[in-house]
Parts: sequence; C-alpha cells; structure tokens
Amino acid sequence: MDYLQINGGKKLSGRVTISGAKNAALPVIAATILSDKPVTLTNLPNVVDIRTLLKLLTMLGGKVDHEGTVAHIDNSTINSHKAVYEIVAQMRASILVLGPLLARFGECEVSLPGGCAIGQRPIDLHLKALEAMGATIEIKGGYVHAIAPEGGLKGTKIIFDTITVGGTENTLMAAALANGTTTIINAAKEPEIVQLCEMLASAGVSIKGTGTSELTIEGTGGVPLTFPETRIIPDRIEAGTYLCAGAITNSEITLEAVEPEHIRATIDKLESMGFTFTIGENSITIHPAEVIKPVNIVTVEYPGFPTDMQAQLMAVAVVAEGESLIEERLFENRFMHVSELNRLGADIWLKGNTAAVKGVDRLYGADVMATDLRASSALVLAGLVAEGTTNVRRIYHLDRGYDDLEGKLAALGADIVRKKEQK
Repeated sequence: MDYLQINGGKKLSGRVTISGAKNAALPVIAATILSDKPVTLTNLPNVVDIRTLLKLLTMLGGKVDHEGTVAHIDNSTINSHKAVYEIVAQMRASILVLGPLLARFGECEVSLPGGCAIGQRPIDLHLKALEAMGATIEIKGGYVHAIAPEGGLKGTKIIFDTITVGGTENTLMAAALANGTTTIINAAKEPEIVQLCEMLASAGVSIKGTGTSELTIEGTGGVPLTFPETRIIPDRIEAGTYLCAGAITNSEITLEAVEPEHIRATIDKLESMGFTFTIGENSITIHPAEVIKPVNIVTVEYPGFPTDMQAQLMAVAVVAEGESLIEERLFENRFMHVSELNRLGADIWLKGNTAAVKGVDRLYGADVMATDLRASSALVLAGLVAEGTTNVRRIYHLDRGYDDLEGKLAALGADIVRKKEQK
C-alpha cells in the first residue's frame, strides 16, 4: 500500500494546472448511456473514480477507449442493464447510471451504494423522483430493480424535500428521454449540474433554468441522444485545495486552467483570513498574508461554502492567529480528520457539528491516517508546514479524486514523495 512522505517547512512557488473535475466527469460519463452513438469526452482527470465508472460501462457492454485525458465511448453495444455490487461498492457515484439506464432501456438493476465514511447519503430522493415519473421500483437482494411504464418514463413535477446533487443528476438524465415535460423544484445548482444541463442541451434537449433551483426539461420521448465532443470543466475542489496549499505555507502560487467564479466562496474565506488574490479569466494567484487571521465557516450547498473544502480550510485555520469556528451542516461524520490533525499538534475541539480551532505556532510531523478523500488532502496540507516528517497513510482515498497531487505539489517546491509500505 502506498503512502505519502512529506518533509515540511518548504515555501511553495510557481504555477499549477488544474485538472478536469471528477464530480462533473462522473455524471457526464453516465449520461453517455443516453446515446447510441459514439461520444468523445476530453479533459478527464486521471483519478481512480473515473476509471471505475468507465469500467462499469464496459461491464454493461459498452466500448471504451480511454487514454490520458480523453475517452471515446460507444454505448450502442450495451447488452446488460445490471450495475453490479463489486463496482458500485467501490464508488457511490455509480448510482448515477440508474436514471440513464432506466430511461434508455426501460429497466435496470443497480446495486445499492450503501453508506459512506462521511455520512449515509441515502438515495431515497432519487427513487421517489423516478417513481413520480412512473417507474416501478423494488429493492431486493441489495439491488434497486426499476421498470419504466409501457411507453417510457413520463414527465412530471418533482419537488425535492432537500437539495440533492446526485438526485438532481439522475432525474435530469431520466427526464431527457422521458415523454413530455419534467420540472425539478429545489434542484442543486452546482457547476457540475450546469455542465450536465449544457451537455444535454448540446444534444438537443430543451432545458430551461440552467444554474437555478428550478429546471424544466422537455424529453425526447425515448429517442436516444447524439452528443458533440464534451470538455470537462476545471475541478473547483482541486483548485481550492491548491489555494489552501499556498495559504498554509503563506506562499505565492498561481493556478491555471481554473474557473474563478466556481470557487468564489473559498476565495472569500481566504480573503477574510488576510490573503490577497490576482484573478484572471482562467487563472488565480494567491499572495501571502501579513497575518493569517481566524475564520468562521458554515458549510452549505452551492454557491455557499462547500463541504468538500471544509477539511482543507480547517488545516489553514490550524496555523491562524486566533480561534476559528467551523460548522458542518451537510454530513454527520465529516470531522474524522480532526483527531489526525491533532496528532500533528493542532488544537481542535469538537462539539456536535461544530469544530473550534485554536491556532498554534507550529505543527510537528507524525504518522497520520486518511479517512476519506478530503480529509486526506487536509493532512497533506498540514504536513507541508509541520516540522520534520509526516507520513500520510491510506492515500487510496486521495487517488480517488486528486490527479497527481504529490507531483503537482513537488513541482511547486514541496518535499513530498510517494512510497510503498514495507511488508
């Protein structure tokens, strides 16, 4: 098993190119099921989750030619409608094949994804939406069995009780091939949702309200879509993580191939901590702060502060002068990195869903263990400033969502290498 070894205390400098967004690429890959023609996707990040979902397409009978950042996908040959547990258990986002499989083929079986280290994240809202469109759904043997009504799914009005990114995506894809008009109320508004809407629209699907909480989709009545080449948007969470790398080391670095507006909430919080920015059309430079100030954060849905940046900002708050308060409102188990940061010398106290972070003068290298994707990156960030050597273990979490994190940080001047555990 691999781990990352970091010798802290190095200033960073230079430029880093942001990869395509994992969380945008996954629904886009799933949406290719709606087509019986070849589809080309570009700017895919080189991360495990992407390879896992592409493997699932091949297991369904699709043809995938994937090299580097480009994938050519032909789902005209799909001959299975069952997403097996072995794949879905590896990655929750596999549930995103539910909507498109049901819409195109009229039936499917998709393994239940189960829980997640950061919280339960149930799929009940996905299933209620599809049932509202006429699907018959039965959960049996750990699988969701879904059958569309004769003639296909029917457009309807769907009101989500709570905002759900995955539920919005599954419903969007199902609605694209449904009969008639589907309206989604209380839809998620993340940039990844916008990209999916734009992809569907590029194939001729009429969608109104893109980027708002109310989406109206005119389905094709079962006619498969033909997609033009689709380029994945930049990863806003990766971008935010590198801004935090510049912040925690109080260094000047420049991000390239980035969409600044997508990470406005992160920039705002770092500005409140004393950092300044030079922002171009597709670039961001973070400049050092005279004093790193404490920060108050509440995680909410986009365009508010993202839960996926909570751990990284907490790492920066650890070295601020004063006490920060961080409230996690979206996931019940998303403070598992706290005990590991404290092993490095942080002073963090938890009460319910709020963390009080008292800034410390220095951190000290230690062995720490990653518990989930974003927690992993927070430990790496802390290791960049810890005195001595930090070993971050269980980095398979990192590999799910960060494209060559250690390589990009090393190019900025960090002393970081990937090593293999001794047997």
